[in-house]
Amino acid sequence: MPISRIWTFGAALLIWLCWSSLLVAAQDATTDPLEVKALRDIKNSLVDINNNLSNWRQGDPCTSNWTGVLCFNSTKEGSYHVRELQLLNMNLSGTLSPSLGRLSYLEILDFMWNNITGSIPPEIGNITSLVLLLLNGNLLTGPLPEELGYLPNLERIQIDQNNISGPIPKSFANLNKTQHLHMNNNSISGHIPAELSRLPSLLHFLLDNNHLSGTLPPELSNFPNLLILQLDNNNFDGSPIPASYGNMTKLRKLSLRNCSLQGPMPDLSGIPNLGYLDLSFNQLAGPIPTDKLSENITTIDLSYNNLNGTIPAYFSELPLLQLLSIANNSLSGSVPSTIWENRANKTEGLDLDFENNTFSNITGSNNPPQNVTLRLKGNPACSNSNAIYCESRNSDMNNQSSTESNVTCLAQSCPPPFEYSPTSPVSCFCAAPLIFGYRLKSPGFSNFIPYRIRFENYLSSGLQLNLYQLGLDSIEWESGPRLQMDLKIFPVYVNATNSHVFNRSEVRRIISLFTAWKIPDNEIFGPYELLYITLSDPYKDVIVTAQKSNKISTGALVGIVLGAIAAAVTLSAVVSLLILRARLRNYPVISKRRRKSKAALKIEGVKDFSYAEMALATNKFNSSSQVGRGGYGKVYKGILADGRAVAIKRAEEGSLQGEKEFLTEIELLSRLHHRNLVSLLGYCDEQGEQMLVYEFMPNGTLRDHLSEKGKETLSFAKRMKIAVASAKGILPQFQISKGVCQIMYLQL
Repeated sequence: MPISRIWTFGAALLIWLCWSSLLVAAQDATTDPLEVKALRDIKNSLVDINNNLSNWRQGDPCTSNWTGVLCFNSTKEGSYHVRELQLLNMNLSGTLSPSLGRLSYLEILDFMWNNITGSIPPEIGNITSLVLLLLNGNLLTGPLPEELGYLPNLERIQIDQNNISGPIPKSFANLNKTQHLHMNNNSISGHIPAELSRLPSLLHFLLDNNHLSGTLPPELSNFPNLLILQLDNNNFDGSPIPASYGNMTKLRKLSLRNCSLQGPMPDLSGIPNLGYLDLSFNQLAGPIPTDKLSENITTIDLSYNNLNGTIPAYFSELPLLQLLSIANNSLSGSVPSTIWENRANKTEGLDLDFENNTFSNITGSNNPPQNVTLRLKGNPACSNSNAIYCESRNSDMNNQSSTESNVTCLAQSCPPPFEYSPTSPVSCFCAAPLIFGYRLKSPGFSNFIPYRIRFENYLSSGLQLNLYQLGLDSIEWESGPRLQMDLKIFPVYVNATNSHVFNRSEVRRIISLFTAWKIPDNEIFGPYELLYITLSDPYKDVIVTAQKSNKISTGALVGIVLGAIAAAVTLSAVVSLLILRARLRNYPVISKRRRKSKAALKIEGVKDFSYAEMALATNKFNSSSQVGRGGYGKVYKGILADGRAVAIKRAEEGSLQGEKEFLTEIELLSRLHHRNLVSLLGYCDEQGEQMLVYEFMPNGTLRDHLSEKGKETLSFAKRMKIAVASAKGILPQFQISKGVCQIMYLQL
């Protein structure tokens, strides 16, 4: 065949393959049928009085945008899988279906702040891909399933504020990736398993307000990265606080309020960044240790114990102190005025509660400044005094809902649902905000006001917003203590005539940062929780799920790119074969009996393996050795006699070629030497079998890396580079036109 005709044929083949890939990729995939069935079972187990899930009755879950269902497209299987189930605060009741366990690709399961009853299905333990398990704020009962402890990718468990009972499963010690165990406000009972101390990634351990008993395990001091240990309002049967807790060098907050603890107060001076200490309402006895606590500490609450002795001198050397409560103990001696006089910032509030001890007097100035609240009622120092600090006084710490603003806006009305964005550096303007109910679950301070600006910077940075786009409203302390607020996020000011609303993609981006917990943690502010999302009228039609639009889907786009790459590589291979076959026609015909030996003799570095060697290498082609399958046949991993790992492609019946064609293909493949192509090591052509032996690639195939199975998402530029390099590996003189695929890509 003339070379010109070969290239004409090749060009036609390229056009046909590219067009075919476009047609195939443009067809929308559908959701995996097993997952569709599971979603319908989940819907049937719920009571949806507000009809939030009404569109679950029609169409395909992923392509029809079922409420709360977020999907991804598997390019390998050509179907959609459910990645997230986001059903936050939808007033749902009913129970959790065991069919949740069939959503085998699920990463986020969110039923927060509903009225779900019943128990947690053990089948959730089958979802090995699960990263976030968010069930807090429901009416769940029953024990914690042992199966949850075997989820290898679980990073966050939030089951707080339910009625869950029974012990903590010891299997939870296997949760090596878990950073957040939030199980507070339940009825969990029994001992804290000492085995949990093996958890290498745990940051926040919240078990307050349960029915735990036994002793505090000393082994908890072995947590390598723990920042918050919060066990308030449990009953540890008069056990002491283990001295080893003073070795928790990364700890930021230790809260053991009302835990029936006895014995001495431990020395915690070795915790360099401890910022919050609450040991109140126990039966601790003896003096307060004299070694200095961290200078980062904001809160010390030792009230309602049996402590005695005097006030340690270092209480006057804590520059960030906001709350010091040692009320209702048996402390004596003098109250040093240096506690409030030596403060670095003398304008920030300080609450000192020393009531009901046996303090005799104040040394130094007995007139604290206005920003210091001192309470000494019930001490001898107040027996003959009418000073204000000897009267009953309430703390001003909870009055922290100030709404500071950088700009003062003139009185002007905004048509609902628009509001003023008064923090803009440009001017006051009406805009439609996104509103999020937000709560700090375990903050490391008692007074928010000094930390407000720092918090606003932290949150706006985490949301990738300008500082002026964030407004705080309705700030209020709750029991815990927890700090609740409304976050109002405003669009960027453009000009006076612009409609000040977010575009849909920005709404989805901001919401996903909250719902997927992508905002980085902060050691001072601690963990947060999302209570609700309010979308006003301009955003009512925003679908916070996998989007279907007139554009080709992401899966289709990947299919098109892969199709173009496949077309280029196929064209290169076909052209190469045709050229070589045209040249090989001039070779003399040799006898069938000698062809095999001559081919082996001509091909250097390519071994002629026997069938027995292949069977031995693959354990008689055992199914456990199979690593893949293609149009040619099955692919096995084999171990040769010299210990080398190889990939063996074994042709199936129907794929067998004539001996001449098979040996010609071997000769062709043996000439392909390129860093982007695996090398042919040998072949087998006996006992009716045809096998090719290649280098074994332990990191998977090119297809794996081009598809979503790869660890790294490849950019279009990298995919193009792979296509060109592969084509050049097959035929070095072949020049693929980048423009062809670039035009295809841009037209999408």
